[in-house]
Amino acid sequence: QVQLVESGGGLVQAGGSLRLSCAASGRTISSYTMGWFRQAPGKEREFVAAISWSAGSTYYTDSVKGRFAIARDNAKNTVDLQMNSLKPEDTAVYYCAADRRLRVAMTEYDYDYWGQGTQVTVSS
Repeated sequence: QVQLVESGGGLVQAGGSLRLSCAASGRTISSYTMGWFRQAPGKEREFVAAISWSAGSTYYTDSVKGRFAIARDNAKNTVDLQMNSLKPEDTAVYYCAADRRLRVAMTEYDYDYWGQGTQVTVSS
């Protein structure tokens, strides 16, 4: 069993930056694909970014490409999401997720473990 805890959310003005962190416990996530998803009020949860177990591959939804960067530190059992040039439409609860399989998935149904989420609010 893997437990995931997100941190780093908060309130920021448009154009600002935040760095979200996800700390895993229970077992190592070094062989897991890790992803970030988000859910805005009244909307379905959507894929944001994912990183392969080796960090050799990263994937982003189109709306965050060039602004967000996902990274992992397998030695520390953590995954981060650096968010720059934030926009009001980035406002959402952000979730960290872990997928036991090696291939990188971008749908929530493929992920096995989830954190509780951290709120990100971007003011205009």
